[in-house]
This record gives sequence, structure tokens and C-alpha cells, in this order.
Amino acid sequence: MAVILWMMSLSLLMHGCLCSPGLITGGCLRWTPSGQEVCCEACHPGHRLVKKCGLDPKELCTPCESGKFILNPKAERCTLCTQCIDAQVLVKNCTATSDTMCGCRKGLICGDADCNFCVEPCGKGQEPSGRSCKACPHGTFNDKMNSKCKPWSTKCPKPNQKIEVEGDAFNDIKCGNASIPTVIHSKKPDDTEQAWPMVLSAVTSVVLMAFSIIVIIIAAMKILKKRKKVDKPIKKTPVIRTPTDDPRTLIAIECSFHEAQQEQGSSSESLNSKDSSEQLIA
Repeated sequence: MAVILWMMSLSLLMHGCLCSPGLITGGCLRWTPSGQEVCCEACHPGHRLVKKCGLDPKELCTPCESGKFILNPKAERCTLCTQCIDAQVLVKNCTATSDTMCGCRKGLICGDADCNFCVEPCGKGQEPSGRSCKACPHGTFNDKMNSKCKPWSTKCPKPNQKIEVEGDAFNDIKCGNASIPTVIHSKKPDDTEQAWPMVLSAVTSVVLMAFSIIVIIIAAMKILKKRKKVDKPIKKTPVIRTPTDDPRTLIAIECSFHEAQQEQGSSSESLNSKDSSEQLIA
């Protein structure tokens, strides 16, 4: 019985040693016993699987050849390292556990996440489409370089705002504050403000009255002058008519002649009386 227990303990110890990872630096990293053999569950990084099961874990995996790498610890083949070509530039060399890292020359950007190809960057208002660019569809915009178009906002960020300008391919909608009705507070009128209109009205009335009086006086003076001109006597000039055989015409001429002689006689009498008065004084 003791021998049986001793054999079982030795078997468990050997099994634990075989299953413990990290006991070897190359080949299989993790394995499980399968009868008298072990089966590899994962190779060391940079190693590929040669065969699934065997007596020695080291013989189950082998390192990748130069110029190749491997990422899957259960893979049976290594992958060739990527070569940076055309517009690509080398950023990081290939190793047994990682592929080559490529970039793009100045003025270009990577066309995908792994930078398998280079493209020209898309400007604002555009988005990448394969290896080219396309304009943002209606209802979307892009305000950054080489990024996806985003849909316009459907409402303003603040509750007291409203949409003033619709978006375009380059910009989102523009919002502005909603108009708030202005409250007008009544102000108590000042005494000086109340008196000033009354004073101005009184001064205006006085000026208008004075102007009206001046106009009336000027008009009256013009009317008086016209009347004086009308009242001035007009001296009559005797009319001398050509003699005719008409008895009425002869009578009219004779009458006119007598009137003229009478006027001359009166004027000569006044002259004689004036001379006599001067002689008496002398």
C-alpha cells in the first residue's frame, strides 16, 4: 500500500512539472499530458507550432524565420513582414512578434487603420470614400480634416435658443437667443419736463401773433398808398376838334373857346390885383 502511494505521489509531481509553463525558454509555452506524450496549447512568442503532441515540449514549436513574424501562438505558419512601398515610409522594423510599421510621406495620410496604402487627406465638407473623397450628403457636415461627416443637430443646446441658420456641408446649425419681450417701466414725469412744453407753446404763440400784426400793418399801409394815388385830381386838357359843318360840333367848339377865354380873364385879373397890391405896399 505504501509503495502504491509513493508511486502516485511521484506521478503527480512529474505531471505538475510537465504542466508548469516557463520551465523551458523555447518551444511550447503551455502544454497538457496525453498519455506518455504532451500536447502543446501555445507556443512561445515568435514561435510557430511544428506538431501538436510529442514527447518533448521543445520539439513542438520552432522560431519564425528571418523576415517573418507570428501573432497567433497556436498558428503553424509565420507571416511575411510587410514591405513599405510607393508613398509609404518605414516607421518601425519588423520583428518575430510584430509586423513592419509603415507611414506616409508628407502631404499624405494612411488610407486604413493598418496604413496599407496612402491617400490625400479629405478637406472640410468632405469625407473619405475608399481611396478618394466625396462631399458630405445633404443634412450632414464635416468641420475637420479627413473625418466622417456628421448629421446636423435637430435642436439648439440651450432651451432659450432657436435655430437661426440651417447647416451646410461645412458647419452645423447656428442658434441664437430667442427674443424676449421688453418690459417698459413707467417713469414719473419731471416738473421741468412738464413746464417746458407749455413755455415753448406760449413763446410760439407770441411770435406768431407779432408776425401777424406786422403783416396786417404792412398790408394796411400799402392799401392807403393806393387810395392816395386814386384821389389825386387829374388836370383836363382842352380838346381841339377840327371844324366841321355840323352845327353841334360848332356849338361845342364855341363853348370850349368861351371857357378858355374865361379862364384867361380870371388869371389876368388875378395878376392885375397882385400888381396893385404890390404897388400899395411899396
